[in-house]
Amino acid sequence: MSGVAFLPNERLLAWREMGRIEEILNAAGKLFSERGYHATSVRAIARQLDLQGGSLYAHIESKEEVLFQIVERAAKRFAAVVENLPEGGARERVCAFVRGHLRVVVEELPYATVFFHEWKFLSEPYKARIRELRDAYEAALKELIEAGVREGVFRVEDPDLAAKFVLGALNWVYQWYRPGGRLGPEELGRVFCPLVLGALGGEG
Repeated sequence: MSGVAFLPNERLLAWREMGRIEEILNAAGKLFSERGYHATSVRAIARQLDLQGGSLYAHIESKEEVLFQIVERAAKRFAAVVENLPEGGARERVCAFVRGHLRVVVEELPYATVFFHEWKFLSEPYKARIRELRDAYEAALKELIEAGVREGVFRVEDPDLAAKFVLGALNWVYQWYRPGGRLGPEELGRVFCPLVLGALGGEG
């Protein structure tokens, strides 16, 4: 909302609206994960929030828009991992990438099924926007791997395939990770880092 001047009452209303939209996204994400996007109605989302079905449209345009916002929110969190990578060599930056990626997966775990799978039900141009974010993220990892090859710390014949392999392994964590288990988010990153480095032909 930068660049927009709000009067005090308008600012309060804007904050309340943001909070309400966040509630809608969380409730819808939970239902989409449990039932699937197509099997979840707007009425079901409204019931989850103790709202009338019609009143939900005061905050959203459509069910598809809700799905898009859930997926885009996760995609932007992944993009922020790349934006906040520390300076240093390829090994250190790849490990930071792994830790950051896993942190997002764990923190967004209740909605992982949605942003990993249900996004395919979006129509264009929603789907094109998500694909653009995902391709840029994968390209960033590929560049990290290529940098490691140039530095001589990775031995990879196909950095593009290697990036897909690493992301596949990291993304699959949502299938088996359980909060409160023997590995917290930080421990998870510590364990995965040497595994990924080894897969890239570097020392763990």
